[in-house]
Amino acid sequence: MRKFSMRINGEVVVAEAEPRIHLTDFLREKRFLTGTHIGCEHGVCGACTVLIDGSPARSCIIYAVACEGAQITTIEGLRDDPVMADLREAFSANHALQCGYCTPAMLISCRDIVTRLPDADEPRIRLELSGNLCRCTGYVGIVAAVKDVLKKRKTSGGQAIVLRRELGPVGAHAAVASSCERTVRRTPAAGKAPPAAPQETVSAQQWHAVETNGVELLESFRVPYSRAQVWKFFGNLVQVASCMPGARLTKPALDGHAEGEVNVKLGPIVSAFAGVVEVERDGARFSGVVRGAGRDVKSGSNARAIVSYQVQALGEALSQVDISVKFLLTGALAQFGRSGLVKDVADHLTQVFASNLEASLSGRPISEGAGATLDAASVARAALWNRIRAFFAKLMPK
Repeated sequence: MRKFSMRINGEVVVAEAEPRIHLTDFLREKRFLTGTHIGCEHGVCGACTVLIDGSPARSCIIYAVACEGAQITTIEGLRDDPVMADLREAFSANHALQCGYCTPAMLISCRDIVTRLPDADEPRIRLELSGNLCRCTGYVGIVAAVKDVLKKRKTSGGQAIVLRRELGPVGAHAAVASSCERTVRRTPAAGKAPPAAPQETVSAQQWHAVETNGVELLESFRVPYSRAQVWKFFGNLVQVASCMPGARLTKPALDGHAEGEVNVKLGPIVSAFAGVVEVERDGARFSGVVRGAGRDVKSGSNARAIVSYQVQALGEALSQVDISVKFLLTGALAQFGRSGLVKDVADHLTQVFASNLEASLSGRPISEGAGATLDAASVARAALWNRIRAFFAKLMPK
C-alpha cells in the first residue's frame, strides 16, 4: 500500500491504495463517485474521462498514486458549474443522450470545448470529441448541443476560461505555447561563436518532468554491421530521421541542435508535432541521448521524449542497439499516452527503424521513411490481430 494525497472535487483527500489501482477504480470503489464510468479499460472509449488539473484525461489508464498533488474533478464536482448547467439543458433539448452511459464523460469533454475553444466550428467540435465514443450513435445531437452552448455563451458575453498554466503531475494539463520558448543556456566551447538558437528549446525543468512522470519503453535490435559503422550512422541526424516513419528534419542540425516534425495518424486525428531536437553523444561509451519536444497546433497537444541509446559490439560485423524511450504527452492526446497502443506502436517502429537502418548502411532504398505518416491505429489493429491469431493457434491441435 502507498499513501498519497490529492484534491477531489475541491476536497483534500489523503488515502492509501495499492500502486497498481487505477484512478477510475479508486474514484468508484473508494470515493463512491460512480459517475465516472468504466468502459474499455484501455483508454480508447473515453467513458472514464475526468478533469486532471483542469484538462480531460483517461482515468482508466492512470494510476491513482501517480496523481499525487493533482486536482481531480469528476462529473459530480461539476454539479453547480454554470457551463455544465447550459450543457445539460442543451443535451436534453437536442436529444443528445440515450442510454446515458457515455454521457458523464461526454459532458466533461464538451465542457472543455466550450471553455477552451469559444470559436470552435463543427469540424473542430467533432475532432475534439473523437476520443469519446457514443454507443447509441448520438453524435449529431451532441455536436448540436455544443454548438448551441457556444452560441449562447457568445451572445451572453461568456469568456473562455483560463486553465492552470503549470503541468499536472501525470502530464494531463496542456502545456501552453510559451513553455516551449524557454531557453537552455549553454557555454560555447573556447574559440567558437555560440550557435544560432533554435526557434524553440526546452528547459531543464521540463526534461525533469519527463524523467519523473514519463512512460518508459525499452527496445533492442541487432544489425549485421560493426559497432563503428552503426555509431557513425547515429551521428547523422538526417539519416536517422529518414529511417523513422513520419519523421523529418525541417532545419539542418547545428552543434547538436535541429528542428523537425513527426506526423502521426490516430484514427480520425492527424497530428504534426513540430519542434526541436537536442543531441548528446559519448564516443567513449558508444552511447547517446536525444531529447525532442514538439507541439501539434491543431490539437494543442505537446510531446516530449528522451531517447537514450547504446551500441554494443557482438562481433566484428554484428552490433546490438539498446534503446530507452521516456515520453510525456500533454493536451488532447495525453489520454493515449499510457495505453497498450503505445507499446504496439513502439515495437513496430523499432522493427521498421532496424530494417531501414540496415538498408541504409547497405545502400539499399528504405521501405518506410520520412514521407509516410505513421498510422498508429493501423499498427495497433495489426498487432491485436496477430495476438488473436497466435492465441487461437495455440488452441488448435497440431
